[in-house]
Amino acid sequence: MRIGELSARTDTSRRLLRYYEEQGLIRVPRCANGYRDYPEALVDTVLHIRGLLDAGLPTRIIKQLLPCLNEPCVIHIPDATPEIVTTLETERDRMTARIAILTRNRDAITAYLTAVLPPPPPGPS
Repeated sequence: MRIGELSARTDTSRRLLRYYEEQGLIRVPRCANGYRDYPEALVDTVLHIRGLLDAGLPTRIIKQLLPCLNEPCVIHIPDATPEIVTTLETERDRMTARIAILTRNRDAITAYLTAVLPPPPPGPS
């Protein structure tokens, strides 16, 4: 696919997609005419990258985590410093707390909707 389609499908600017390529987060093969050919699998990869960036992780750590997001999981991190491990543990714990809050909020919205919406009509007996 072309960059415009990937941009639209991931709600990511073309400039940002090129930045991901420059940072080594995505690899994009080129056609004989020199155009980039963005594989279908990059849609999920870009969405993963965006989610990790939104969580506050820097691109240098995201680059190391990307192999963990696909099966089979191949992890090779020759420079996993104590700082990186601490950063990942902190981010993991922050995400876990945020998930708990989001789950509680979702459940509250569901309870509210259950209370205000009429019950569904009875099905055939």
